[in-house]
Amino acid sequence: MPKVTFLPANITVEIPETETIIRAAMKAGLHINASCGGAGVCGKCRVFVEGGEVEGEPLPEGGYKACTLYPKSDVTIRIPVESEVDRRALLRPVKKVASAWLEAREAAQVSIDPAIKKIYLKLEPPSLENNMPDLSRLETALLQNLGVERLEVNWRLLRNLPYRLREKNFETTAILFEETPPKLLGVEAGNTTKRHFALAVDIGTTTICAQLVDLVSGKILGETSDYNPQISYGEDVISRIEFARKKDGLKILHEKVIECLGKLAQELCQQNNINPEELSHYSLAGNTVMSHFLLFLEPRFLRESPYVPVASRFPLVPAKDLGLPAGEQTILTLAPCVASYVGGDITAGVVATGMAKEDPLTLFIDIGTNGEIVVGNKDFLACAACSAGPAFEGGGIKHGMRATIGAIEAVSIDPQTLEPMILTIGNKKPKGICGSGIISLLATLFIEGIIDQSGKFRRDLNSPRIREGREGWEYVLVWKEESATGEDIVFTEADIDNLIRAKGAMFSGYQTLLESVGLDITMVERVILAGNFGSFLDLEQAIIIGLLPDLPRENFYFVGNSSLMGARMAALSKEVLAEMERVAQMMTHFELSAHPGYMDYYVSALFLPHTNLDLFPTVKELLQQIG
Repeated sequence: MPKVTFLPANITVEIPETETIIRAAMKAGLHINASCGGAGVCGKCRVFVEGGEVEGEPLPEGGYKACTLYPKSDVTIRIPVESEVDRRALLRPVKKVASAWLEAREAAQVSIDPAIKKIYLKLEPPSLENNMPDLSRLETALLQNLGVERLEVNWRLLRNLPYRLREKNFETTAILFEETPPKLLGVEAGNTTKRHFALAVDIGTTTICAQLVDLVSGKILGETSDYNPQISYGEDVISRIEFARKKDGLKILHEKVIECLGKLAQELCQQNNINPEELSHYSLAGNTVMSHFLLFLEPRFLRESPYVPVASRFPLVPAKDLGLPAGEQTILTLAPCVASYVGGDITAGVVATGMAKEDPLTLFIDIGTNGEIVVGNKDFLACAACSAGPAFEGGGIKHGMRATIGAIEAVSIDPQTLEPMILTIGNKKPKGICGSGIISLLATLFIEGIIDQSGKFRRDLNSPRIREGREGWEYVLVWKEESATGEDIVFTEADIDNLIRAKGAMFSGYQTLLESVGLDITMVERVILAGNFGSFLDLEQAIIIGLLPDLPRENFYFVGNSSLMGARMAALSKEVLAEMERVAQMMTHFELSAHPGYMDYYVSALFLPHTNLDLFPTVKELLQQIG
């Protein structure tokens, strides 16, 4: 079989001639952009052949599509810098104004009372006069301690029960899940009540974030994150569902998410001198598709009408059964989902923010590919998915990329010279533009009068930065001499059109959902921006382009990863765990496309910021001031 050596990682793998280079990269654990799931249509999986014979489709700008490239001998392949993923980008600081607000709420509302309990028992050792079975001895003491008549028992604990009891002369700690009846999950030798830990996890489509939590003190002992390795098989959930339909596709996606989750668990435990077998609880939240992949459930029917999940509420799962680093007692819970494209991450976020317990009419927004939104308060909750597409995460943008090292994250432009000033993540040479940079650039081009309301460049501006390229008019953000890719980084009218459609889907979604419950945007008293993307969003610029409603700025809150927050709260409190179920059942899901006025709202939103400027009074005033 041919050997494929990848540069600059210098990793070599063997694959048959019938396998593609992108498959070889996956086997090597290397990332190559493949937003279409390897279907050969996105053109982003460019690689360069530096030696050996290949068969494939060359790209006009040089290189080959990795998803259609086959080795015909030993080959050397260079992965370009725009495909590199650097997890250091996930550690960049976020805005503290909003996260302080949410942290204060959590501290005030969540009392430490986890659903998984540890109870120390000092049992009487057996004797000839008292030789009842070990399990009966343990059950008798627990029933008396808990004041209940019956227990359910995890049969796995029986294998090691005699050794655990005798290790400390029948001093033992029982681990139980509090339900009716209580479930005995496991036992540990001696008094381990002070060593009680959970792993809270947000399983995102792009990123997996984890926190190690002390269930005694409530403290976060450590936090880490990494890119979801499934991104090599498709950047959005739709392309991954399609990949799952291929031979072993679902198995691969399941194994990848388990592998990443296990790695994060091992990393956090090692940092804190904890054996992963001591973990009591994996508390997880993720969208409906990610939840299906995690549990190895068929996702196909999520995409086919009438869009039915295998399950929206999930039973307790022994973490060890999924291949996670865990003990016999470790259970895994998943936040309940609402619909095919409104998942447990949104349920967890709504619970974390407390909006379902309060009076103010709140609009909860998670900007992303699915664009989930929730409106309501303590009296009602309505939700929908906006299908904004991947533009805000760099998808469908010529030089778009994820928020990794070298991504342009902020832009300003001199109105006289039209020369840009850019900031990149990690202060490295620019590779492309991430979501926050894309919004910053679009807003700046509009406010400086370089593009009009329809997103078209002014043809009368005399600047080398504005030119007619091979794909139409474009703005040169970075010249090739200054970029990390060796080519000009440009922003095209096609890119702008994709962004306007994406922001239009979001704004028309707000309008349609509010109208569906007899309300309008002017009645919203609070806007909560959730998700990692929201943490890096410039509020003013997002309003200028019409992505967010033009409401009083003091009514906006950035809450960061509310899904992870909710997962942590559920680990710490049995009340929150139960609240997850209540909130999921409380949410009424609306299919926006079925609303008779949706298309009218959508078409009206396909301008900057909107066809009706009266909906954006502060932007209208700003435009009048600058002429």
